[in-house]
Amino acid sequence: MISMTNVVKRFNGNTVLSDVSFSVKSGEIFGLLGPSGAGKTTIINILAKQLTAEEGSHTVDVEDFTQVGLMLEEDGLYARLTALQNLNLFAGIYGVDKAKTEEALKSVGLAEESKKPVAKLSKGMRQRLALARAIIHSPKVLFLDEPTANLDPNTARGIHKLVFALRDSGTTVFLTTHNMEEAVNLCDNVALLHKGEIVEYGAPGDICQRHDSFKTVPDLESVFVKLTGVVLE
Repeated sequence: MISMTNVVKRFNGNTVLSDVSFSVKSGEIFGLLGPSGAGKTTIINILAKQLTAEEGSHTVDVEDFTQVGLMLEEDGLYARLTALQNLNLFAGIYGVDKAKTEEALKSVGLAEESKKPVAKLSKGMRQRLALARAIIHSPKVLFLDEPTANLDPNTARGIHKLVFALRDSGTTVFLTTHNMEEAVNLCDNVALLHKGEIVEYGAPGDICQRHDSFKTVPDLESVFVKLTGVVLE
């Protein structure tokens, strides 16, 4: 469903992605793990056709990009509009029945905030609204950039539940995170990214076994530290 082969990306002569290769199967939850600045968002932007790569190839197997949902670091919401008005706007762009906007708001726990201007929403609420916008058209592929960053544990668990439901409905989910616990709980496969290079790739349990560890969060963290010398926070 998603693939990258030997992708290289440079900014101002500096290499930020070096020979990156991986593949994601249809209906899979795939996690790209690494610290800030590792190149995670750059990979999503290349796959989403927001950036071009200098070398290599990449594909997202959809008929057109209206079948792709995006939740990026910059939420792109309209601050003066209400939560519901924001979703209605995008529903119109995607040709989706506006009746689905209330359903989308309810799915991310924002039904009671529907008439509140985005400017008055907390950062966590804005993240959830951006997620609702990303899924309003039932995408075939969903890209989530740090979807639970700055969210409280209960809200994060709600997002995880929604991600599983999307996967079960046939959506392929590609997410970035620096949270090893989230990766172990959610992802079928992960890639560990460090300074623009993938240093490990596979199922979390398989990665741990390759490095004589158990399938636990601390052990996956220890594998990353072993390979990179970097402690994720």
